[in-house]
Amino acid sequence: MRIHIQTGQNMTQEITPDVWQAGLARAEMTDAGLAVSFGAAREEFAAAIGETEILIAGGGTVGKLLPFNAPRLKMLFSTSAGVDQLMPFDWMTPGAVVLNNSGVHSIKTGEYVAMALVMLNAGLPDFIASQHAHKWERHMTPSLRGRRVTVVGTGALGGAAAEQARHFGAIVTGVSRTGAVHPHCDHMLTTDALDGVLPTTDCLILAAPLTSQTNQLLNARRIALLPKGAGVVNVGRGELVEQDALCDRLDDGHLSGAVLDVFVPEPLPPGHRVWTTRNLVVTPHVSAGDPLTYYPDTLDIFFKNLKLWQAGKPLPNLVDTTHGY
Repeated sequence: MRIHIQTGQNMTQEITPDVWQAGLARAEMTDAGLAVSFGAAREEFAAAIGETEILIAGGGTVGKLLPFNAPRLKMLFSTSAGVDQLMPFDWMTPGAVVLNNSGVHSIKTGEYVAMALVMLNAGLPDFIASQHAHKWERHMTPSLRGRRVTVVGTGALGGAAAEQARHFGAIVTGVSRTGAVHPHCDHMLTTDALDGVLPTTDCLILAAPLTSQTNQLLNARRIALLPKGAGVVNVGRGELVEQDALCDRLDDGHLSGAVLDVFVPEPLPPGHRVWTTRNLVVTPHVSAGDPLTYYPDTLDIFFKNLKLWQAGKPLPNLVDTTHGY
């Protein structure tokens, strides 16, 4: 089996040969029958892809290399959960499957959302602004217990977010395409019912994948439906939000604060209005990445799926290319 691993430019946080060998050992496998190559440059990818049967790479990395000809490709394993950079999948070799590393991000993202919820509910963005302005402005904030949290997208990321919100005693409403019951949500709704829950939402958490249906899901009209004082957290994709409209409602004080990890564009350029928007906390797309465990955990998921694939069994990380996740 010919496997090619295409990395980015930072080899200290990628699948290196040492990380690969350690993953093999944890999976109790050997490299017998596996011909594995590693590359970071476009030229290395071009030299390998013609013979590659399994390609392991981040969705963004592959997206930048398209189009390419991979006549022997049987599996693309994305080292990221989101595969929006690869859509539409009309470039894929017929019969090849797409897998992602969904599940790797849950613990770190759950912790990030817990931090964001506590920050917003405690009014910390406003206190930070007062500190910078040298103003002693006291105001009391309630406990998270009983507060109403809405989580859009209840996959691995959203599920972890819902679990953390419930830990603090919040009342959690989950929103997904199907509205299927989720163990960490008190209520579940389908996406077309989102408008009905926004007016009673104290904090809105966006954790959905980016698809044609979720692009600009939180537009100006829906932002206006949120009650005065509501907060917003986005750990999905920047394109889920009409960004300028969100900034407008933060600047005019309708929303109390936001913690955003994803933006349009990325990276944010100097002088962009996001940097100076009132009560907006910016983190540079780091909510899901644990530098100590991300790639080892990703390989554990790959080898689990590889064994099932070789045995002809269902793949837990199979991407539905019709829906994009």
